[in-house]
Amino acid sequence: MVEGKVVVVTGAGGGIGRDIALAMASHGARVVVNDIGAAVDGEGRSAGPAQQVVDEIHALGGEAVPSTDSVAEAASAAKIVQCAVDHFGRIDAVVNNAGILRDRFFHKMSEGEWDAVIKVHLYGAYFVSRAAANFFKEHNSGAMVHMTSTSGLIGNFGQANYSAAKLGIVALSKSIALDMQKYNVRSNCIAPFAWSRMIGAIPTDTDEQKARVARIQQMTPAKIAPLAVYLASDAAKEVNGQIFAVRNNEISLISQPRPVRTIHRSEGWTPQTIAEHAMPAMRANFYPLDRSADVFSWDPV
Repeated sequence: MVEGKVVVVTGAGGGIGRDIALAMASHGARVVVNDIGAAVDGEGRSAGPAQQVVDEIHALGGEAVPSTDSVAEAASAAKIVQCAVDHFGRIDAVVNNAGILRDRFFHKMSEGEWDAVIKVHLYGAYFVSRAAANFFKEHNSGAMVHMTSTSGLIGNFGQANYSAAKLGIVALSKSIALDMQKYNVRSNCIAPFAWSRMIGAIPTDTDEQKARVARIQQMTPAKIAPLAVYLASDAAKEVNGQIFAVRNNEISLISQPRPVRTIHRSEGWTPQTIAEHAMPAMRANFYPLDRSADVFSWDPV
């Protein structure tokens, strides 16, 4: 599917990123395996994880090089893209997968916890994509695949920083798709459901929580990789500006914001008439605040 293409995968030292890098290589891509080797909270650095995935790809007969530059700064993100050009002569696709967590209830969240997560997820997706954009424009083709999350699409407890970044990535992707479609550059999002260290801290104190975790553990990172490979391939040349979710063996196309109910009043509105007429009519169309009422609370299929 991606024979001969050069693909950068960030956060590829483990979990979803690792499986995407391996899948890209198995389908013929030459891969830059980017990972700074940090803990889930972004602390620490090690070249080991990236090199280990590169070694796995080499053992399978593929081509890959490691990169340990951070996505969170423009200059270092540019080095990731340049690594692809220096080693393989070009770049054809980027997968923005790098991420960290600093979970905290909003009223307790520090400025540092907010900044750290926004920098890696949202700034990181921007910096890597921006560094690749001129190369894509030059050879009139390219694909960007960004990892979003239902924490952004729906919301989640204790993840205001992560949720804001992940929904921001959706808007970034759509704007990239609009800006660069004339250069045959595509930009799409995947919301992955998969067991990885990023969600390994889910509590298992009750039987219900243990059952939930057992269901999530069915959803391995390898289930995400086929869609990422497809979106990077020429077979997806007509797919642009979309949001997909992958949950075990299920792929969903996610809706994008559109009006669901409109009420017109010829004489205009006052706060009182809004309270008396508009909100009672619209309330039936309100989206649930409780995630348990959402479609993605269903058991994986």
